[in-house]
Amino acid sequence: MKKQQLKETINFLKSNGITSPEIGIVLGTGLGKLIAEISIEKEIAYSDIPNFPVATVEFHSGKLIYGSLSGKKVIVMAGRFHLYEGYNPWEVTYGIRAMHGLGIKNLLISNAAGAINLNYKKGDLMLIEDHINLQGSSPLAFQGANNFGNIFADMLAPYSAVLNTKIIAIAKAQNILLHQGTYTSVLGPQLETRAEYRMLQILETDAVGMSTVPEVIVAKQLNLPCAAISVLTDECDPKNLQPVNISEIIAIAGKAEPKMIALFKGVIKVI
Repeated sequence: MKKQQLKETINFLKSNGITSPEIGIVLGTGLGKLIAEISIEKEIAYSDIPNFPVATVEFHSGKLIYGSLSGKKVIVMAGRFHLYEGYNPWEVTYGIRAMHGLGIKNLLISNAAGAINLNYKKGDLMLIEDHINLQGSSPLAFQGANNFGNIFADMLAPYSAVLNTKIIAIAKAQNILLHQGTYTSVLGPQLETRAEYRMLQILETDAVGMSTVPEVIVAKQLNLPCAAISVLTDECDPKNLQPVNISEIIAIAGKAEPKMIALFKGVIKVI
């Protein structure tokens, strides 16, 4: 059933001119400006794509964008799905499976995250080297999941060393501060308590968020090389915790975004 749904989605997108994407990109919260850099050939609202998850209010503008960036064909998910919105793990990762079915060879993911490592500051970027899944679920834990690949996906190296090395070199060349660390994904949508932040510090987490890990697990099942960058939008110091200001978080994401765009454009050019 799921395989048939996915086939319908892929056939629909192909018939609408999305024929040869090389790189898939997932844009995180407050990180939509990359779209302005793309020479767009096709834009399709999620709500118009058969079997695609139904958008919630937050994602009324959710759409797939196809075009050229840095000389390569890219397909971009402008708006992602989260478990905290009530989607199941299959729905959260549906776009990754669809982009893979269209032929992408590499996947780039962005997210907004909180800095647990107190050496990291608001507005910094972090390249994800490894992750901890605290969402309480797996996108590979469903009946028939082995029809899509090995369900016992090896998570020794979930993030591509080849892509990460290239991104680090680009950051150096462009003088962009790029931390490297461990990202922990929690369910949300509430933010963490001081006790939870202390726990995350004990777990040697560098940044915390509510996305990315399910997409990366599915990419690993599909043998799809991926890299992910977190834009750090707040500092999560349990000894000095301030009330959260969501509009400030979005503003910081927007300010840091040009650095992330520069890294994505740079790596797309060389892969």
